[in-house]
Amino acid sequence: MVGQTHPTTPSDNIDAQRKPSVLIIGGLGYIGRFLALHLHKSRLASEVRLVDKVLPQLAWLAPEFDEACSQDKFMQADASREQSIARIFDRADDKPWDYVFNCGGETRYSQDDEVYRLRSLQLSLIAGKEAAKRRVKAFVELSMGMVYKPDSVPRKETDKTKPWMKMAEYKLMAEEELAKIEGLNLAVVRLAHVYGEYSSKYIATAMAMARTYQHLEKEMKFMYTKDLKINTVHIHDVARALWRTAEWFDQGKPGWDSSWGSVPLFNIVDRGNTSQGTVEKIINEVFYIPTSFLGQFLSTLAKVNLDHVVDDVNDELLGPWADLLVSANIQRPGPLSPFMEKELLKGMELSLDGSRFEKVTGFQYEIPEMTRAEMEKMVESYRRMNWWP
Repeated sequence: MVGQTHPTTPSDNIDAQRKPSVLIIGGLGYIGRFLALHLHKSRLASEVRLVDKVLPQLAWLAPEFDEACSQDKFMQADASREQSIARIFDRADDKPWDYVFNCGGETRYSQDDEVYRLRSLQLSLIAGKEAAKRRVKAFVELSMGMVYKPDSVPRKETDKTKPWMKMAEYKLMAEEELAKIEGLNLAVVRLAHVYGEYSSKYIATAMAMARTYQHLEKEMKFMYTKDLKINTVHIHDVARALWRTAEWFDQGKPGWDSSWGSVPLFNIVDRGNTSQGTVEKIINEVFYIPTSFLGQFLSTLAKVNLDHVVDDVNDELLGPWADLLVSANIQRPGPLSPFMEKELLKGMELSLDGSRFEKVTGFQYEIPEMTRAEMEKMVESYRRMNWWP
């Protein structure tokens, strides 16, 4: 059962000493909290510290995170500030953390360069340098699949990079600069679109749009075509994959080919090869609304005036969404919104080949593709939090 406590025995205390200690930077973010939950439920760590700028009371934490993200594990600090980093890494026994996961950084789209430079790039480098100095056994840096040059053919870790989002530009810079830090035991994971319960990004935005079109009794039109690749990975498997990466690194990186480079780099993506057509079909089944695609020709015309197109869609949906929240007596709206970011409507393919990670580490995805059932679980999670009108 989620959040269940276990009686402690003397053998548990011996086991705990053998388990790694874990520091999660950005520990209350969407991925950080699920990693913490995975460690808690599977009892994988001897000690866990969650570092975040945001207080737990303001982080939209669901009840099942109460124990995994409890106050005794939490430290409020900003890892992008030099003056905070020693306190973040210090432990009562003066030993280094075994594994450090950098789940921090700016997650909002369409921000100024300086925001990503300070809150993402600088954070990664400050944390990475401290991890190297303290001789951390494994430092896992979270990056994103948008760093690749877009192509419908699944991108491998050896393929050309050409970031198509500003956030991704700084993620790639962080990867490159971290690799130069002497003594850093670095592994990098590049994630597909992450979705799952309590998610508020991308797939969740499409779901909020669908709910609003359902209310308006209108057709939901997708730009481009059903074939556009928007590969995904479920948060449950992301948490498991992050742990497997650190564990594998600590075991001596078995199966890693030195010709691939000195820094292990893995794409984390499910096997479903998710496209717009996948999402459209599931939305159709869950929300019972008519859906269609503009097609390449009309979408190309729309791209010329993308700012206006995005503004029109947002104008059309934000008012009715607010009305839905009022009608449902949702007085403290959650992080969900049908607001669509222009950066996500460029028509770029996110198509990733995740075979290297599976072959080298032996990892297997437990949720190998997006399904109607998973989207329905997302809706139920929003209802539990009183986010869903």
